[in-house]
Amino acid sequence: MKEIKIFDTTLRDGEQSPGCSMTLEEKVKFAKQLEKLNVDIIEAGFAASSEKDLKAIQEISKNVERPIITSLARCNKNDIDKAYESLKYAKKKRIHTFIATSKIHMQDKLHMSEEEVLVKVREMVKYAKSLCDDIEFSLEDATRTEKPFMAQVIAIAIESGANVINIPDTVGYITPNEYADIIKYIKENVPNIGRVELSTHCHNDLGLAVANTLSAVAAGITQVECTVNGIGERAGNAALEEVVMALKIRNDYYQATANINIKEIKNASNMLVDITGSYIQRNKPIVGENAFKHESGIHQHGVLQNKNTYEIIDSSDLGIEEDNIVIGIHSGRHAIIKKIESMNLEIDLANIDDYVQKIKKYLEENKTISDDELREIVSKGKVKSKSIFN
Repeated sequence: MKEIKIFDTTLRDGEQSPGCSMTLEEKVKFAKQLEKLNVDIIEAGFAASSEKDLKAIQEISKNVERPIITSLARCNKNDIDKAYESLKYAKKKRIHTFIATSKIHMQDKLHMSEEEVLVKVREMVKYAKSLCDDIEFSLEDATRTEKPFMAQVIAIAIESGANVINIPDTVGYITPNEYADIIKYIKENVPNIGRVELSTHCHNDLGLAVANTLSAVAAGITQVECTVNGIGERAGNAALEEVVMALKIRNDYYQATANINIKEIKNASNMLVDITGSYIQRNKPIVGENAFKHESGIHQHGVLQNKNTYEIIDSSDLGIEEDNIVIGIHSGRHAIIKKIESMNLEIDLANIDDYVQKIKKYLEENKTISDDELREIVSKGKVKSKSIFN
C-alpha cells in the first residue's frame, strides 16, 4: 500500500481566501495544530509577497519540528532568495517555485514565449537547487497546458534539480478522468519522471477538487496538496479531511494511506473556523455539524440497531463523541424513546404515543427541539416511578 504525503497549504493558499487572513500568532498556533495532525509538509506562506509573510514563515519554522516547511516563490531570483531567507530556521526546508505554462497564462499574463519559459525553468530551478536540496516545481495552470509542452517543462525541471513535480488544476477546470489521463501521459512521456515525486493541487471551482485529487492518487501520484476545510482561492482547494478519510475508508480501492492523526481533524477544523470566522456548511463532509447526525426515522431505526447501516465512518475515530440522533419532524418512535432514555426521564409506557405526538406537534411549529424543551414536554405527562426502559 503506497504512502501519500499530505502537503497542507492552508497557511498559504488557504489564507488567500477573502476574509481569511491570519495574524502571525494565529499562523504559528495553526501550524502547531497541523503538526499534531501529522501533515508531512506545511506550506507556510509566500515570502516575497510581504515582509509579514516572510516573518511568519520564520516563526513557524522556529515552532514546528517534524514537518517539512516550504515557502512559495515565482521563478525569479528575488522570490527564491526571499523564500530561502524565510526558511533559515526550518529544521526541514523546501523551496516551492512555479511558473505558468498554459498558453493563456504565458501570452496574456507573463507575455513570454514557450522558449522563454523553458529557459526560465532551467535557470531558476537550478538556482533554487543551489540554495536548498529539496525543490518542488509547479506548472501553474497545468491542466490547461498542451501536453507535449508540459512534458518538456517537467523534463527540464527534473534535469535542473526538482525533487517534486506538482501538476496544479489552478482554475478547477479538469474532470477526474482527464486528470488521470494527464498523470498517465506524464509518466509515459517524461523519460526521467521516475526520479521525482508527483503531486496534485486541485481547486474546487466546479466542485471536483476532491474527486480530481483522488483520481490522481489512483493514477499514481504520491503527494496531495490540500487545505483544512477546503479553504482557498475562489471556491477553495481540495479539503484535507475529505481526501484523508476517502483514502482511509476506501483503501481497498486506492491501495494508499496517509499518515494523518485523524483524531485531530475536527480540532483543526474548529480552530480554523475560530481563527478565520469562515464557517462551514452544516452538511460539509467529515467536519460539518450534520455529518454524523440522523433525523429520518428510517435512518435512526437502522443506526440504533447497527451504526454501519447508515454510517461508513465511526465519528469517535475523529474524536466526535456527541449524540448522532437528532429529534426532528422526521424522527420515529424508536429514536424518541432512545432520546428520552438517554436523558434518564421516566414516563408512562402506556402513553408513549401521546408523547411522540406532542413532540411532533411542537416540531411542526418550531423545527427544532432542545433537551430542556423535550424535558418540559415529558414532565407534563404522568410520571411513574418505573422507567419505560426497565
